[in-house]
Amino acid sequence: MARFLKRFVLAVLLAALVAAGVVLGTSPDPAYRLQSWLAGSRYTRYDGLIGDLAHKRGVDPLLIKAIAWRESAFQTEKVGTSGERGLMQVSEAAARDWAKAMKIETFEPTDLFDPKTNIDAGSWYFKKSLDRWKQKADPIPFALAEYNAGHGRMERWISETGRGDEVTSEDLLKAIDFPTTHKYVVDIIARYHFYQAHPGL
Repeated sequence: MARFLKRFVLAVLLAALVAAGVVLGTSPDPAYRLQSWLAGSRYTRYDGLIGDLAHKRGVDPLLIKAIAWRESAFQTEKVGTSGERGLMQVSEAAARDWAKAMKIETFEPTDLFDPKTNIDAGSWYFKKSLDRWKQKADPIPFALAEYNAGHGRMERWISETGRGDEVTSEDLLKAIDFPTTHKYVVDIIARYHFYQAHPGL
């Protein structure tokens, strides 16, 4: 009986591995699918909250989700190297700007570990960048680069293109001399397009 039970368990495990392999093999992004499995429900847990708060700020929820994926892999307690906090890795300075604009007098930096606060502050801050570059044919790369590296560096990169007001997103990507920022922008745009093509993942 014990031998039969052991064989049965092994057969079930083998079948599960084969099924998982088939799912991964047919997935549009096997690495992402595997990461989401290992993370449990974390990759989709905040979809409703992201949807509500992104719509409130006038930003596509799938773009906000792509930012949260790249910034924290949806880890609410993550702290960045410069003290950024939470899902969207919002800095204390950005959060204080948000709190002032929202007239929240009781804000504390640790509030950024709360998913709702973090997504609201991050979406608000990102929308400010989107609005700053809304005259561009494709404002998203400009807003993402600014969200990651700051407005001052954006101004330098644009100046270095020599294109002035005619600068395009392609010009900007060529001018970005921070490999991490360049990869950040490219990664988020790719993930945004992935979410658009595969809603629910």
